[in-house]
Amino acid sequence: MQPTLNGFNDTRTAFLSKTNSELRKARLLFKIMANPGFVNAGKSLIGMAFKIGIPVGWAVKPTIYSHFVGGRTLGECSPIVQKLSQYNLKSILDYSVEGKHDDASMQATLDETIRSIANANSNSGIPFAVFKPTAFASADLLEYSERGKPLSEKLELEYQNFRNRVEKLCSEASRLNVPLMIDAEDSWYQHLVDETVEEMMLKFNRDKTIIFNTLQMYRHDRLQYLKDSIERARKGNYRIGIKFVRGAYMEKERERANAMGYPSPIQPDKKATDEAFNQALLFSLDNLDVVQIFCGSHNEESNLLLAREIDTRGLARNDQRIWFAQLYGMSDHISFNLSAAGYNVAKYVPYGPIKSVMPYLFRRAEENTSIAGQTGRELRLIQTELERRRKA
Repeated sequence: MQPTLNGFNDTRTAFLSKTNSELRKARLLFKIMANPGFVNAGKSLIGMAFKIGIPVGWAVKPTIYSHFVGGRTLGECSPIVQKLSQYNLKSILDYSVEGKHDDASMQATLDETIRSIANANSNSGIPFAVFKPTAFASADLLEYSERGKPLSEKLELEYQNFRNRVEKLCSEASRLNVPLMIDAEDSWYQHLVDETVEEMMLKFNRDKTIIFNTLQMYRHDRLQYLKDSIERARKGNYRIGIKFVRGAYMEKERERANAMGYPSPIQPDKKATDEAFNQALLFSLDNLDVVQIFCGSHNEESNLLLAREIDTRGLARNDQRIWFAQLYGMSDHISFNLSAAGYNVAKYVPYGPIKSVMPYLFRRAEENTSIAGQTGRELRLIQTELERRRKA
């Protein structure tokens, strides 16, 4: 019987893949990100440089880009996929180009996502493919669609175009037997994503779980949505895949709700979000015959809860219905310790041209500015491991 996982404090295991110089480089990067002034200034300067055509890739690529991004292309990500595989960690390559809604850009992203599905099919180190649905929807559809309000004729056509693009990707994933995760979006048009994803699940998840929806558990309606989704799956005789995340647009959601005079869709506080996230994991485990779980979290408590529940319920740690995941460049203490204990773990590895993934990198930098939060934790763990190695 395998020993119980007691936590994620084993820094030796956490940083097995890192040399001393790599750890020192990461420590410097997180120290910089812990300073909001540096982050804001860097964001402004880099944004301005890209806007007026000053080349700054030489400065970005070996620093924040190389820490959080796998490379510019699928091929450039191959060494990272191979390296992670040596530690029983899988990779999920996420084409992280954002913000373009013209037909040419949507077609280019569609073609790249199809290539990423084929790439996952040909590489055992890549168990899933993923895409962001806003990459395939027009700006008008995203801005003017509202739950409970019928779409205009123009928006209905835009929605059908969106749905057709999503179905093309789902069909390809089904043909190649590659599970496909569809990211969550802003609440005011998430209903369009939910409706489309459920339609795809009904079509492609009959015998196996190919299509995954994403639930942002900082929304107070998502736990009930999960329960309703499971009930619909049982009645419709299909399976559902669910990626659980806490959420990425909290301030934006609250500000919009306040400005437009409707109730905020966001949980009242972090405690409520944590409780909803953990309840969703437990409820999914209770319905594992129709639900496949993907726990996308940097929260130690939630990961430990799920790991212990797997053991308590007598499930195999490598049960393919249950996966853990963290972002590349963050929370290695969770990823590597879970993997070393025999659980299914993947790293989300963004890729894309430097300029195109800058919005992603700016978000990573901004969310790491709290010294009491993610950055503080990363710095403490890195320093602990460097000290352990020095003494050894």
